[in-house]
Amino acid sequence: MELFLPRAIAWLSLAIWLYLFFFRGMFWRLRERLPRPNLQDTAKITIAVVIPARDEAEVIAQTVTSLRQQEGPFQLRITVADDESSDATAAIAKRAGADTVVRVPPRPAEWKGKLWALQQGLTAIPASADYILFTDADIAYRYPDLVARLVTQAEKGNDLVTVMAHLRCQSLAEKLLIPAFVYFFFKLYPPAWVAKRSGTAAAAGGCMLLRRSTFERLGGIESYKDALIDDCALGRRVKAVGGRIWLGLSDRGIYSTRGYDDASVIRAMIARSAFAQLNHSALLLVGTLAGMFLTYIVPLWFLSTPDPLVGFPTLAAWLLSTIMFLPAARTFRAPKWTCFLVPLIAAFYLLATVESALNYWSGKGGIWKGRVQDN
Repeated sequence: MELFLPRAIAWLSLAIWLYLFFFRGMFWRLRERLPRPNLQDTAKITIAVVIPARDEAEVIAQTVTSLRQQEGPFQLRITVADDESSDATAAIAKRAGADTVVRVPPRPAEWKGKLWALQQGLTAIPASADYILFTDADIAYRYPDLVARLVTQAEKGNDLVTVMAHLRCQSLAEKLLIPAFVYFFFKLYPPAWVAKRSGTAAAAGGCMLLRRSTFERLGGIESYKDALIDDCALGRRVKAVGGRIWLGLSDRGIYSTRGYDDASVIRAMIARSAFAQLNHSALLLVGTLAGMFLTYIVPLWFLSTPDPLVGFPTLAAWLLSTIMFLPAARTFRAPKWTCFLVPLIAAFYLLATVESALNYWSGKGGIWKGRVQDN
């Protein structure tokens, strides 16, 4: 019995990694990419862009300008919802080319801040809009055909096309921790599973192109107005009305202009919504901690055990974690040696999840630009 338990734990850890490698939609390969644009010139499309912005004077011009430069057989109408900014966000957005800047009134208690801003932005979109593009104030579009690529993917029968924006990966903290953000997101929501009509639903909030008729059918933003993780809530609503979702990447074309130079900033980003992801359940938190420990920390056991029936499976599990992380490191041009640190990176995310729960229980959950959003 003394040897059985550690051996059982070691082999269970390896079994988890074999499942992740072969049977979870091959999420780790990160192969989902936007197609080349293929739109007919005769198919004139109107796209209403809605950008929620709160104190985004540093980044809003680049976002609006990059959208203004998009080319294709469509009309873009850009609305910026200025969410009680204390800086020059509204004026800068207008100068950069926004068609409309809407001043967002004080938020009702039952609404989350970003969703209330989006709702106000929607009041200014043209009635003729075929699609709505929700995009964040720090998301820029590097190439002029990216919106055309989004529409091309939508025209293949997808009601929601959503792209995980390429986060900045320049500082040491970013190189260590940012690739894992996308890796863990795709592990939770494998794009191959999201693409199915039923089952797993998700979206990446920085860039979401939504068919307007589907959006109206699901009840608009009001149907999920209290969701902290608004993008995945939208994905669930799309699936609920029988819609299809495509989730993928853009090869650095759609990217965030916001930097994460310090590990504490990345930790705060994770902590903002991690406990909400667990439905604020202490039981799910304990289960997550146990599962993460078994999956990511146990593989390091091979470093200290003389027992080959513990050392072999844990070494194999660690090597699998290294191999599976390599596509994420390549996507973000992070050093390959970071792949060997997956257990330590996972421990960082684990601590941020615990912090998220502590913040929630202390009444400080989901803080974003001075607002407590998760309480």
